[in-house]
Amino acid sequence: MEASKDAMSELENGMATIIRVFHHYSGEKGKLKKAELKELINNEMSHFVMKIQENAILDELFADLDQNGDLEIDFKEFITLIAMVTSACHEFLNPNCGDH
Repeated sequence: MEASKDAMSELENGMATIIRVFHHYSGEKGKLKKAELKELINNEMSHFVMKIQENAILDELFADLDQNGDLEIDFKEFITLIAMVTSACHEFLNPNCGDH
């Protein structure tokens, strides 16, 4: 993807931000361990997701996301979280969406 940031649409910029944030927390390995997922959620999603403070909640979320059972969250598994949170927040952010 060699488009300049100015040429990208608002949606493309959002998608690029998701990719950058994931790699910021996953580093070169491109996968998140539990502690990294918790840090990402608590630092980057605190307006949409309640901060994770209990290990049991983190364990349950992690198990739900870790589809291949490798004890790490890859980008495709992370996108599942983004989709779930975005879908859940859609009505909150756009309360008029059902008024067609």
